[in-house]
Amino acid sequence: LYAHRHNVVDRSLALVIAALLLYVPANFLPIMQLNLLGQSSEDTVWSGVVGLFNTDMQGVAVVVFLCSMGIPLLKLICQLFVLLSIRLDIGRGYGLLLYRIYHHLRDWGMLEVYLMGVLVAIVKLADLAAMTVGLGLVCFVSLLLVQVWLEVVMSPHQIWDALAGEDTHAGD
Repeated sequence: LYAHRHNVVDRSLALVIAALLLYVPANFLPIMQLNLLGQSSEDTVWSGVVGLFNTDMQGVAVVVFLCSMGIPLLKLICQLFVLLSIRLDIGRGYGLLLYRIYHHLRDWGMLEVYLMGVLVAIVKLADLAAMTVGLGLVCFVSLLLVQVWLEVVMSPHQIWDALAGEDTHAGD
């Protein structure tokens, strides 16, 4: 069923900006620090991609990069430009194209799968090494929650109507 939501564009725009601000620390700050037998290492999402690439797993590295970093960023950029085209009332044709691209990308950004992998690693490694959760994990979980909230707030029906130029009060 469809329910009209108020301030869809403004609320969604605020969430997209929050997600973009969380993107860099979520991917480049340490997720965890491991201490095993005197050896210490800090791991980030980016260092995971680089580590896979450097161990002759380039295909896996590309898939991990796309699903955990590339496509989520592209989705956020598409959402930002779609919402700006509605809010500023410019480039609605480009907004329609970007919203179609966003809908095709929705199933490929798998941050929740990556988070589950991190959580499983934390549980498995807890008995083997001293482990400290980093600020990157907090930012990563926050980014995931903001993106889920964005999916709930950004009413597709109202966005499609606003991009088509129909008077649906998407900005209300």
